[in-house]
Amino acid sequence: MTTTLPAPVELFHRDLACGAEFAADVLPDRSTVAIAFRLLSGAVDDPPDRGGQATIVEHTLSKGTRNFDGKALADAFDACGIQWGTSTGRQSMVVRALCLPEFVERAIDLVAEMLCRPTFPDEAVSVALELAQQDLKQLEDDPGDLVRVMIQRLTLGPVLGRHAGGDAESLTNISPASVREHWKNCYHAGRLQCAVAGAVDVERLAAAIERNFADFGSSARAGRAAIPIHFESQRQHRMKDLKQQYIAITMLGTPRDHPDFATEQVLIGVLAGGMSGRLFTEVREKQGLVYWVGAWHEQPRGVGVIHLGASTTPERCNKTYQTLLREIERIGEDLTIDETERAKNQIIAHWKTEDDLTRARAG
Repeated sequence: MTTTLPAPVELFHRDLACGAEFAADVLPDRSTVAIAFRLLSGAVDDPPDRGGQATIVEHTLSKGTRNFDGKALADAFDACGIQWGTSTGRQSMVVRALCLPEFVERAIDLVAEMLCRPTFPDEAVSVALELAQQDLKQLEDDPGDLVRVMIQRLTLGPVLGRHAGGDAESLTNISPASVREHWKNCYHAGRLQCAVAGAVDVERLAAAIERNFADFGSSARAGRAAIPIHFESQRQHRMKDLKQQYIAITMLGTPRDHPDFATEQVLIGVLAGGMSGRLFTEVREKQGLVYWVGAWHEQPRGVGVIHLGASTTPERCNKTYQTLLREIERIGEDLTIDETERAKNQIIAHWKTEDDLTRARAG
């Protein structure tokens, strides 16, 4: 079977004088515009005794600025029909916005207000800290998420493997003053990247970003360095009274810019590409060992990791673990052309559908 790939996309890219990077994927036929603002500061920038602080900063950015209180800022977004949201990860904080083309510059204005001029009201910080403690308690009730937090820390180490939500003790050390200090130290134009996809005038948008972020702290580039990890064979077990047992296994993978990254994507597809993937057919369907099984990969900056996971019963746990390892070994023994073609077709189909959505293109 021959698969026709789309023509390579030519992206507009410019390093702006304010320090921000700007990229655009101009799509004249789209009826919406998606914008992603990535601030290169995340959980890796948390002080050792204040884990979760970057997330608290993100959660309180929109609760009050120099020119808006929290409700007025939300109303300003809603008045233009701008859908937006924020999230914090290991190495970055992201603001995503989706709007009609005529409101894209207004969206940039409002996001800049939030990033450049937050006031972090004391009450808002207190509420965010209380909600963060509740999230940790909820985490204890989700063993699947618990094992993911454990395996990331074990694999990526004490800095890159931090849980963005912190822990119960570290959250008590965070105050409104430390939140403001974190923003002052980590939020500036030299850490900002802005990507847009849709029917836009790139020169006007570049000028709008330059205008809005011209006084956003230092223009010196920061936050782009890879954080090395020391990967070694080890295991960890946490006792928890459950009727299910959760297993996670990691192996070193490839960074996103590695020549073999595409090959790794196909490997993951062979293992976990829907109901035809090896893990589903061999571990669940043929042997009935698991409730859930999967494989995925992630690429922190400069690093790549492959994950395998499963949930099963205590009496089937050891056999499930051995079967997962066996399926990895078997890839090198009897992989077929049909399997690789099926995995590639699934990847390309996803690329042409979900990955082609305007919001995904901006991402």
